Amino acid sequence: MARVNGPLATVVIFAALALAAWCGITALLNRPPGRPHEAGAAVVELGLVALTALTVVEIIGGERPAEPAIFVGYLITTLALLPAGVIMARMEPTRWGSVILGGAALVLPVLILRLQQVYG
Repeated sequence: MARVNGPLATVVIFAALALAAWCGITALLNRPPGRPHEAGAAVVELGLVALTALTVVEIIGGERPAEPAIFVGYLITTLALLPAGVIMARMEPTRWGSVILGGAALVLPVLILRLQQVYG
């Protein structure tokens, strides 16, 4: 079984959804994201890096995604999205920064599901 379809992917999906909900609540309270939000994003990103590393090890071991070029594109996007969201949220020190970070976290589960589909 591919790691991208394993339990770590499920944990990362739920962590990203929790971060998105937390950012949504922060936006509703009319507050910008703070250091704790950035720490939460770092935890999710660590999970993504671990998921990527395990998947790359499997690919080196002989397993291949059904569509390699599309898989690599989704993988790069998945790894870059949350750091970009944190940077953009820091540039917008209002409640909209929370919305930006929450939106980035909300897109991650969709990208992980697409990775799972493309890996086949």
